[in-house]
Amino acid sequence: MVKLHRFNTYTKVLLLIILSVILFFSFYFSMYYYTMEQEKEVYDSSFKQFDNEVAVLMKFNSASNISFVSDLTFWDDFVEFTKNKKVKWFQDNIGVSLKIYKSVYLGVYDVKGNFIAKSSNSKIETVDFIPKAAMRRLYHSKLLNFYIKIPEGVVEVFGATIHPTADPLKNKTKPSGYFFMTRLLDDKYLADFGKVCSSKITFVNKNVDTPKKNIYVTKYLKGFDNKPIAKLYFTRPFNVSFQSTKTVLVLILITFLINVFAYVYFSRKWLYFPLNIITSILETGNNIAIKSLKRFSGEFGYIGNLFEENNNHKLELIDAKLKAEESDRLKSSFLDNLSHEIRTPMNAILGFTDLLMNTDIKEKERGDYLKIVSKSGSNLVLIIDDLVEMSKIDANQIVPNYIPLDIETCINELYETIKVSIKKSKKIDFFIIKNDKPVTNKIITDQIKLKQILTNLVSNAIKFTDAGYVAFGYEIDEENNKIVFSVIDSGIGIEKKYHKFIFDRFKRVESDRAIKVGGLGLGLAISKAYVEMLGGSISLESNGTIGSKFIFTIPLIYDESEEISIPNLENKSNGFSDQGITILIAEDDNINFLLFKKIIKQTNHKIIRASNGLEALSICSDNADIDLVLMDIKMPVMNGFDSFEKIKLIRPNLAVVAQTAYSSNEDIEKISKLGFYGYISKPINREKLVVLINEIVSAKFKNVGSNQQV
Repeated sequence: MVKLHRFNTYTKVLLLIILSVILFFSFYFSMYYYTMEQEKEVYDSSFKQFDNEVAVLMKFNSASNISFVSDLTFWDDFVEFTKNKKVKWFQDNIGVSLKIYKSVYLGVYDVKGNFIAKSSNSKIETVDFIPKAAMRRLYHSKLLNFYIKIPEGVVEVFGATIHPTADPLKNKTKPSGYFFMTRLLDDKYLADFGKVCSSKITFVNKNVDTPKKNIYVTKYLKGFDNKPIAKLYFTRPFNVSFQSTKTVLVLILITFLINVFAYVYFSRKWLYFPLNIITSILETGNNIAIKSLKRFSGEFGYIGNLFEENNNHKLELIDAKLKAEESDRLKSSFLDNLSHEIRTPMNAILGFTDLLMNTDIKEKERGDYLKIVSKSGSNLVLIIDDLVEMSKIDANQIVPNYIPLDIETCINELYETIKVSIKKSKKIDFFIIKNDKPVTNKIITDQIKLKQILTNLVSNAIKFTDAGYVAFGYEIDEENNKIVFSVIDSGIGIEKKYHKFIFDRFKRVESDRAIKVGGLGLGLAISKAYVEMLGGSISLESNGTIGSKFIFTIPLIYDESEEISIPNLENKSNGFSDQGITILIAEDDNINFLLFKKIIKQTNHKIIRASNGLEALSICSDNADIDLVLMDIKMPVMNGFDSFEKIKLIRPNLAVVAQTAYSSNEDIEKISKLGFYGYISKPINREKLVVLINEIVSAKFKNVGSNQQV
């Protein structure tokens, strides 16, 4: 054969046409001989199609009824009906399905085969016609579809065993009874079904002669024992013009053979090889195969480029998936820790607030309780600030807030806070372990995290100790530059098998006592995370029967910085100056405004309120006597930032202080860059507010400016 790749595309097409004509005339007469065989083949094919169609339609016609009896019979109420036999319930809940599914009879039997109730229409007068042998077979199969003859004619029966709702597969419980639905195969049913399958349907008892222009199918209707009980005869006209078929089939066959030959040859070059490469790429992702595919011209080369892009996208998706999974894990960990972290100080706030509402408390106790509430509130604010960054812990993005700390004061404060929270029902001797060599200088560490670690460990010790002692303290390891903290108790102890995962997240000791005291099991995990964040380690000692000892270390770093004295700080009063100024408080929240008002109500300062940024701008524009603006950042109509920028245009020397609940570094930097006099973070610190207002008074009357941040 001529090497066709030397010819252009047009020549190739022309050769194919010539070849098709030659082959057409060569095979035309020989193919005509087989036309008669083709006629028979068409008839047989039509018969098979008709047979399959009838079989499928009969199955489909029964499918809804089978589904109905199957779904209806795993129902607790139905099980109860087989016991109480309340016919009204049956008629109200089951009998209504008679018309919906075109049934003529619905019957229920108990598991012994005794008739319970029925619902039927006028076509059926027979009551109990289901053989017990069928019920025995149904007991094992759970679902039956069979036919049976009754005086009224042949009926199709759908049966199912009755089970509770919790057993939809009917494999967990024994049957509580049997439910049967039947439909009568009368003339109307046969006529309706005949319309569906485009045929005439009759019952026959013997073979019948069928005209050649018709095709027919015989279907045997079988009983529950799989024995035929009746025979349906389906007939349909066969109006096919065999002469037309001969001509059409010959042309189609010849054309098909020509095309097959051409496609077999040319598809190997034009389709087979590139498709084979595509298959290899799909199976192995071979980059070399992708490069080979890209060398093909046209669509296959374009597909090669798409595969290359898809591989790149797949790598990007894998990377994105890993990042998303990590993000979800960090988010889940953050949300679980959130409740644990906030509730610790909130417990003190709510508990002592409740005690303060008791009028029988002594004045000294009331003062002590107020201090604890105030201290816990401050701790809560600090914890919330840390929780905002909690999601960054696992990503190693959070930075400890190191500050100078008086460790003795810290230990004593924790002792006083925890001591008053111990239930009186617990007979516990709670004390601080005496340190013969206490630290005389301040140390550098994260105060909040250190307190939280100790609080978690001591609280756990108290939880699991009903009587005996709980103690905590520290000692200095100068040789290794470490501070060693310890928390000991005489409680129930921790078994050895739990030691290996006691600090893991979301795991806790599975004992009756642990379940009783509750908790998410995050306390020790959080403590470990904080200890490691501070550069230390934590461990546990317990024999598993009595007592536990938790030991953790943090680096020993002394505060060597010099005290920075603030000029005239000792002369600043804790109270307001007697000289009055006019203060504009821009605050949309009524409670926050009331707090400001109460703090400075005993002074001779004049207070004006603006409920939003636009109102503050208007007041500053109209009132030249205003000396200080306390500007809330988040307000309706106009926020604090926009209002400040417009106020500075008309009152450039007016002192405007941002008062906001935002406390991130970004917000503080923005406040500073915009030129605010300073800022006060919420919750408001009274002493800082006093110092700030006194500065403004001093600046007004002594003409001394200040730009200190509070």
